[in-house]
Amino acid sequence: MNNNKRVTRADVAKYANVSETIVSYVINNNRYVDQSKRERVEEAIRVLNYRPNNVARALKGKQSNQIIFIADQITNEYFSRIVSEMDKFAYEKGYLISLCANRNTQEFVSQVISRQYDGIIISSTSFPEEYVKQFVDANIPLVLFMNRRYNNIPRNVGVIDSGLYSGARDCVKYLASKDRKHILYLDRISSKGTMSTMDDLRLSGFVDEMIESGLEFTNDRIIAGCCTEDQVEAEIIKRMNNGLKVDGIFGRNDMLACVALSAVSKLNLKVPEDISVIGFDNSSISRFCSPKLTTMEMQREEISKATIDMLQMIIDGKDGNLKASFKTNLIRRESTGYN
Repeated sequence: MNNNKRVTRADVAKYANVSETIVSYVINNNRYVDQSKRERVEEAIRVLNYRPNNVARALKGKQSNQIIFIADQITNEYFSRIVSEMDKFAYEKGYLISLCANRNTQEFVSQVISRQYDGIIISSTSFPEEYVKQFVDANIPLVLFMNRRYNNIPRNVGVIDSGLYSGARDCVKYLASKDRKHILYLDRISSKGTMSTMDDLRLSGFVDEMIESGLEFTNDRIIAGCCTEDQVEAEIIKRMNNGLKVDGIFGRNDMLACVALSAVSKLNLKVPEDISVIGFDNSSISRFCSPKLTTMEMQREEISKATIDMLQMIIDGKDGNLKASFKTNLIRRESTGYN
């Protein structure tokens, strides 16, 4: 395993053959420094990938005891609940954990690196692999949630498979077991109208199972690129009014599944008699909507503990298993019928 020791100002000074005071002058740009020395310091900073520590600069090499969790939509109940679980295990190890929305910009990555968190956890369908590599190159311990497929995960990065792909396939299988053959998939909402690709594990799980099960599948079986819940509802109604046959709907999360319940009601159809609806995440809304929502539950507590334990192992520079996989659990409720 790579050494995760942080590059310090002393390392830069040694590499550039100058004093730490000179390094400080160059970084802060508040004193005159001979041009040759300045160039050596700047070269050392580049080669060593040094980032000034904006938060823990005064700690002089000590840990910050801070972990950052980067997620796509921090308002989603799933993320708040899993961070709550992680916080419990992180606090026991002396860490505080912060939830931060992913911004997908170089400036965001630089800001995160400069704060020198002890560890980073990423759960994102869109965070570029190049940015992941920058965190690794900065020697920040990192754990990735496999929300999508990555082409090249560095060997010292932890990987959590929370069961999204297999869980999505199981959702389709369950609907098929209810004799639902014309299933509609509701993709994520994006303020920019972004559509998921087949690297997205929930989407690819849906598509793969539809095809392997011999169920009717065309591109109009996927509703994607919507910016709001209202747009999703309108698109469901539009497609069905235009003749698309639908007897099952799979929402990639429970909120989208509840949007489907509303659309079906406006079409004067009944759930589950006419259309079965299934969600994902087992959020609180799934228990209180009407009819109550069948959904796929992830092992939040087990996933959270494994994530923090894995991150601690990387921080400590210990060897061990850097991959953990979990199964999902189907919660049967009224929206698909209990039988």
